[in-house]
Amino acid sequence: MVKSRRVQVLLILVVLCFLLIHFLPCSNNAHMEEKPSPVHILILSSWRSGSSFTGQIFSQHPSVFYLMEPAWHVWVKMYQNSAKVLHMAVRDLVRSVFLCDMSVFDAYMSSQKKKSDLFQWETSRALCSPPACDSFSRSDIITAGNCKTICGKYPFSKVEEACKTYSHVAIKEVRFFDLKVLYPLLTDPSLNLKIIHLVRDPRAVFRSRENTMADLKRDSNIVVGSQKTKGEMGPYNTMQEICKSHVEIYKAGSQAAPSFLKDRYLLVRYEDIVRDPLARAAQMYRFAELHFTPELQKWVHNITHGKGHGAQAFDIGSRDALRVSQAWRKTLPFQKIEKVQNVCKDAMDLLGYRLVQSEEEQKNMSLDLLFAQNSS
Repeated sequence: MVKSRRVQVLLILVVLCFLLIHFLPCSNNAHMEEKPSPVHILILSSWRSGSSFTGQIFSQHPSVFYLMEPAWHVWVKMYQNSAKVLHMAVRDLVRSVFLCDMSVFDAYMSSQKKKSDLFQWETSRALCSPPACDSFSRSDIITAGNCKTICGKYPFSKVEEACKTYSHVAIKEVRFFDLKVLYPLLTDPSLNLKIIHLVRDPRAVFRSRENTMADLKRDSNIVVGSQKTKGEMGPYNTMQEICKSHVEIYKAGSQAAPSFLKDRYLLVRYEDIVRDPLARAAQMYRFAELHFTPELQKWVHNITHGKGHGAQAFDIGSRDALRVSQAWRKTLPFQKIEKVQNVCKDAMDLLGYRLVQSEEEQKNMSLDLLFAQNSS
């Protein structure tokens, strides 16, 4: 009888051990899984398309760690190569940044690098607030000018430290010309990638590029080769390549999209943003799983209803955004408009931009008519 009781006790102990081994870890895992995985947002665009402003819509959000064109470092270091050749290096850098592994910059910066060596670091609110800088609160709306003056002295290690504390990581890039290059990132289980494809009327892009030609010379050489940037047709050759890339990205993202792109690609036109900034910002935030706070709503309204002209490269100060977006209609000669329309016709047709048929039409076309094919 004593032996029987011992057997019963042993059986009970075995059952208890089994329960402890198999159920307690599950409980711990369930607790660990309560923290959602980070959301990764890639704002995919081209130069002078309103991408710096769109990037700021994400940068100023207190849940977002944002970097503006980190692949600038790749192109500066490897400028002898074409954009196509550099695609892989750019993709690898972007993936590392999304995972908050900033050691990827070791290949492109000196070993003595500081946070302030990172391209346009001051446009990132996350690098202007704790733990990257102690002078501002994480909930503050922070201008690049104020940040650059106060927060530049911190070590580069603060970039990675800060990145790991955010629920969302957003990158603005203008150095991808093929969406298929990003398929490995979209299928990477360690990433939760969403792509916002920002486009702008090619005529407005061309006019803006004319005003910042010197700033874009190296990039244009990489896009089409130094020989094709020369002469009268040089600027149009670059525009043709940019427009072609937008067509291919749009087709891959929406018309023949693979299943893994479902709900992860969003086309946004800059003109639609400036016509109704609050509605479009709300749309992008919903797509990115972010809350549109009252403070951000006020900031978006104010920065798009100012008096600035937005003439400087990377200028993201307050401006009359709608008027600036349409400045090409009054300042770009019709002969240039015709050439841009010729090299970018496929992109304009696909993305809903109405062609201007004459100089008279250019002068008299109402804003509503210009956007008739462009509304969504």
